[in-house]
Amino acid sequence: MLDNRLKKIAELVSGEGIAVDVGTDHAYLAAELVKSGKCSKVIASDVKEGPLEAARNTVEKYGVKDSVELVLSDGLDNVDLNGVSDIIIAGMGGETIAEIIGNSTADKPENVRFILQPMTKVELLRKKLYEYQYEITGEYAVEDKDKIYVIITAERSADWKQLTESDALYGFFDDNDEMGKKYRSREKARLEKISASLKNAGDKNGSQHYAALAQKMEGGADITEISDIYSFLNSLYPFGLQEKWDNSGLLVENYDMKCSKVMLSLDITNKVIDEAFEKGAELVISHHPVIFEPRKRITRNDPVFRLIEREIAAICMHTNLDIAKGGTNGVILSKLSEKFGTVGDPELFEELGGENSLGWIITLEQEVSAKQLAEVCKEVFGCEFVRLSKRTGEIKRIAFCSGSGGSMLGEALEKGCDALITGDVKHDVWIDANNSNIAVLDCGHFHTENIVLWELRRVLEEKFPQLDIEIAAASVDPCEYV
Repeated sequence: MLDNRLKKIAELVSGEGIAVDVGTDHAYLAAELVKSGKCSKVIASDVKEGPLEAARNTVEKYGVKDSVELVLSDGLDNVDLNGVSDIIIAGMGGETIAEIIGNSTADKPENVRFILQPMTKVELLRKKLYEYQYEITGEYAVEDKDKIYVIITAERSADWKQLTESDALYGFFDDNDEMGKKYRSREKARLEKISASLKNAGDKNGSQHYAALAQKMEGGADITEISDIYSFLNSLYPFGLQEKWDNSGLLVENYDMKCSKVMLSLDITNKVIDEAFEKGAELVISHHPVIFEPRKRITRNDPVFRLIEREIAAICMHTNLDIAKGGTNGVILSKLSEKFGTVGDPELFEELGGENSLGWIITLEQEVSAKQLAEVCKEVFGCEFVRLSKRTGEIKRIAFCSGSGGSMLGEALEKGCDALITGDVKHDVWIDANNSNIAVLDCGHFHTENIVLWELRRVLEEKFPQLDIEIAAASVDPCEYV
């Protein structure tokens, strides 16, 4: 009566109480659980009457109608969970299963166990379970007609934990589960195909990311010395380039100076530290220094205290990342060059000696209006708003500097620029810009710098594909706009 998939699910049912089969369809599983003697009662629910009618025919056919309660219910909403030990949700998409669990208004007993079999988006379901504060206690791969199905058991957990993207893809199979290894091998091939497609589309950041995810499907993330990561970053964005007033470098050490998970963020806020801790990251790499001004006191709410308390190291790359060729301003240069045809090589903006510079100057092939340039900036930086000076006339020569570059307006004028793109522009700069008829575009400090995180992930994953590197979901604009 049952295929290999449903046989495994039936095997995983504890039999310690009532089992609930959500989306029962023909109720074959419910009938088998009663007939085998594993359960004395099963609740079989479905959101539609049609499947419930088919279920009635099944339970009558196998003589178990007195032991199988059929319930019309959207997920668990109309299901009485008193005495329930196992809730089975199988044969649906992972997103749908997650919605049923997350949106359910039913009070779920603390000792209830979920047995879940998603047909798609397994990784999404894994992540959502931990967001709902469930722990995956077992994971099994079952093959049927050349298709491999994943079956997950999950129970309530008192610990707050989150999964990284790599965790969610890798799963929780036993190391000796040969079918689990076969499933991961197929996942690796799928991720490699995505990587190749992104490469062909010209998305080098996305391509490298999926290539690294694919490699980790062989054995998960591996441990790396933090000193090796620091040395590599120093080779690309030399810490010696930082301005004299800056404080870039390895600012906080962890206990053993090793890591397998790395969190990237523009700022090291308490929310970023919480996310890093919940995802198991031993190192945070940020743009803005977590220690900048000298401290005479460190309170419990200070991010430095939180890092030390949770044994998380911090590497901060500030002006050295802005100045280095492939750093923050280099990313802006690449993105603007993709949007516009340019004439000649880019020029240094604020020259710092040698070939070092804060920002670049580009010359466009075709002139654009200030408002057209602002619309492109919104797309490039992902910002909702751009503040724009009252420039008249077309724009061809553009200077830009990430972060707070309003003080560089004089240099932009001296070098014959029609526009300056930056963030944190002060009132007097707007007045000077309007008097000089130069377009100043304030795209926000956060937005002109946060875009470097994807480039950082790319270069780190290229060098250390065994590391689990995640851009913090908490790396967000600290402001709201109303």
